[in-house]
Amino acid sequence: MRGTVEKQITMLSSLTPDQMVPQDHPIRHIKPIVDNALKELSSTFNRMYAEMGRPSIPPEHLLKSCLLIALYSIRSERQFCERLQYDLLFKWFLDLNIMDPAFDASTFSKNKQRLLDHRVAHEFLGAVVAEARRRKLLSEDHFTVDGTLLEAWASLKSFRPKDGDDVRVASEKNPGVDFHGEHRTNATHESTTDPEARLAKKGAGKEAKLCFAGHVLMENRTGLVVDVVVTRATGIAERETALDMLEKVPGSQRITVGADKGYDTQDFVTTCREMNVTPHVARRQWSIVDKRTTRHDGYQISQRIRKRIEEIFGWLKTVGGGRKLRYKGIERNQLWAELATAAYNLVRLAKLEAAYAT
Repeated sequence: MRGTVEKQITMLSSLTPDQMVPQDHPIRHIKPIVDNALKELSSTFNRMYAEMGRPSIPPEHLLKSCLLIALYSIRSERQFCERLQYDLLFKWFLDLNIMDPAFDASTFSKNKQRLLDHRVAHEFLGAVVAEARRRKLLSEDHFTVDGTLLEAWASLKSFRPKDGDDVRVASEKNPGVDFHGEHRTNATHESTTDPEARLAKKGAGKEAKLCFAGHVLMENRTGLVVDVVVTRATGIAERETALDMLEKVPGSQRITVGADKGYDTQDFVTTCREMNVTPHVARRQWSIVDKRTTRHDGYQISQRIRKRIEEIFGWLKTVGGGRKLRYKGIERNQLWAELATAAYNLVRLAKLEAAYAT
């Protein structure tokens, strides 16, 4: 029997967003961790706003919204605000009622600047890491470091001479350009769209693109992100940033760090040993690391586990939206990186909690 279409609209309902989200949904494991981390940032939130004035979007809503954008691969803040109007799971995660209106996209972007000014994303990532440490899910002495290129929100057509000597027709909105035979380097050219982006390529034979460099420090026990940094793609930024991140690791005990062949250099290995860090780097043909390090079982374990850091980069680029960056400049992309890696850690924590529960 064919069913009939009911067009009558229900006038009143006692349903809440919590009743509409399945009890076994993975995000139910994430929300309590996020709420606990946000409580730790209450004093920071108080400093962000004046005591008088017009109420704005609560910072808790801003942070949770950024996490949802990363978790559900939403391509823009405007699209998120549109989806928030009808997605009950989103409203439940933000502790909104069914009838509460969605945020205005321009207001959302303007208030997000407060997160950037007060480095709230950095503190939130630290709070998530502290929660993992409280649950005894972090390794305190075994880490892995690596870097990757993140394509900037700028096209190669914007990479023009710094002296202004450009033969392109200014009247054309999108002129065709032939770069063959033109020698372009970061020393002589600069992007007019994003001046902080640098022309770089991952290896020989690869296409050069305008990029930033993304760096991650991973602990080896459960593969959680301890620190993340976005820098200019200078070619040596991986090793320099790795040393900076290792220097921030708390404690005075000797630690180990796994890395690929790109870190097998005299300056990196020597500096690590001076910092009480044992460099478990993959060896080149003429390696700085000798059998005093490689003969131990810990070296082999580090070399095996360090490959898990590629899972983090894969998640950030596919799910987290980092395949092509959405923002201009290092500062705004650093904000994205910290929130995206915090979202990755939350997914890992939820999975670990479910695994330990069984």
